Amino acid sequence: MTRAVAAGQLRGMTAADRGRLEEITRAVGLFRDDEVPVALEVFDAAVAGSPDYTALGVEVDGRLAGWICWGPTPCTLATWDLYWMAVDPALHGHGLGTLLVDEMERRLAGVARLVVVETAGRADYAPTRAFYEARGYRAVGLIPDFYAPGDDQVTFVKYFEAPATH
Repeated sequence: MTRAVAAGQLRGMTAADRGRLEEITRAVGLFRDDEVPVALEVFDAAVAGSPDYTALGVEVDGRLAGWICWGPTPCTLATWDLYWMAVDPALHGHGLGTLLVDEMERRLAGVARLVVVETAGRADYAPTRAFYEARGYRAVGLIPDFYAPGDDQVTFVKYFEAPATH
């Protein structure tokens, strides 16, 4: 089944997006209250120019509708982590998450050999896990009770053509 992409426009993010980003991240309803400040910390570092994080937003009708943040994994060769992604729940299923992941992958082409996504194993995360699987990520690991009792960590990976080395 193919779903039409909402008229999403990709763009860089600025500190002015912080409030809306927090609103979207909370509205998703999956992240615990103590996780949201971590997302904001990563976002703040990205917009401040940290080489450790890249943040990208998607707008619909001139309003931020979702965001993604990724960065190089320390102490690895061409491995990258997808740290955060959230799309306004009112726009779930319209292709905005796919647009964000596709753009991240496009920007990492020739740079990354591996992208890692860590997400929760709770039942309410089943759509999230299905989202990554549908985009070619495969589950390679599970740590029981990682986030909390009954909340496993599921690790997904996607391999890419190895970047050229000199």
